[in-house]
Amino acid sequence: MRGLRIAIAEDDLDQRELLRHLLNETGASVDSFATGEKLMHALRRESYDLLVLDWGLPGIQGPEIVKSVRETYGSRMPILFITNRSMERDIVAGLEAGADDYLVKPTRPAEFSARIQALLRRASPPVKADRLRFGPYVIDETKGCVQLHENVIPLQPRELSLAVFLFNNLGRVISRAHLIEAVLNTHPDSASRSLDTHMSRLRAKLQLGPANGFRLTSVYGVGYRLDAVAE
Repeated sequence: MRGLRIAIAEDDLDQRELLRHLLNETGASVDSFATGEKLMHALRRESYDLLVLDWGLPGIQGPEIVKSVRETYGSRMPILFITNRSMERDIVAGLEAGADDYLVKPTRPAEFSARIQALLRRASPPVKADRLRFGPYVIDETKGCVQLHENVIPLQPRELSLAVFLFNNLGRVISRAHLIEAVLNTHPDSASRSLDTHMSRLRAKLQLGPANGFRLTSVYGVGYRLDAVAE
């Protein structure tokens, strides 16, 4: 799971550290929060591949967070509940709120890892094709280039990785830290200017604009978003 970003909201310190440890062992980058308010604040400026939530958080409860996340960000981000509640009505309530899966404490490491892997597979099925098509763009990962109409545009490895990541997350705001960790494979604090340079070059090389059906925009204070637009 290297390159993935996961957020945990859990008020019990020992449980929070256990979950963080299990996820860090897989290579994922993990942000953990003791309250729902802190998680919701982070979601306004960061993006994640998956959320792991306790039900009984102080302040905003888990189901309220799930409903808010679904209303704001849609269904693309998987959410796993981990809770002491084991009654069928609680499980049904959690799933109806918008969670994708439900795990009852105590956490069993192997089961937890399996559930996480299953959620991520469902959210992002592996793409086996070497050539990916998005409107007039054909991305050839083997040759390291993008074909736009009849023109072949060679890309540097990081530019190609950014192009693939952005096209696979159309319409989604991706935070700067998420892009840097997932694509540039470095710490966000050390590559902020580098990301902007790569994005500027990618926008120019691929001629990303309404004429070609896609627009790459900078979202102030958060990151970037690639949208499909009508010409």
